[in-house]
Amino acid sequence: MKIQWRLRMAAAQREVWTGTELRRLLAEKAGLELSSASVSALFTKEPSQVKMNTLAALCTALECTPNDLIEVDTTPVERPIAPPRPVADLPQTASARGRSMPPL
Repeated sequence: MKIQWRLRMAAAQREVWTGTELRRLLAEKAGLELSSASVSALFTKEPSQVKMNTLAALCTALECTPNDLIEVDTTPVERPIAPPRPVADLPQTASARGRSMPPL
């Protein structure tokens, strides 16, 4: 599975070109105050996680859906077929009478 963060593309399609513009929209339309550094990170990097309220605020500010911001490729990953491992001979630990421990 592959996930792609598309905030920059979604913003550009709505003529939002800078983090400053996005930050202003988030505050005005969604009531979310984020630091300049946080908005810049969302705008320029692919986050490893996004809070649901941040995602909702982005969708409100840009008038889009989560599908516009996150692209998920659910194509199954092909795994190489591992060759079967040979079964090793188990060591003989039991005595001739079938005991594994000496009598007490």
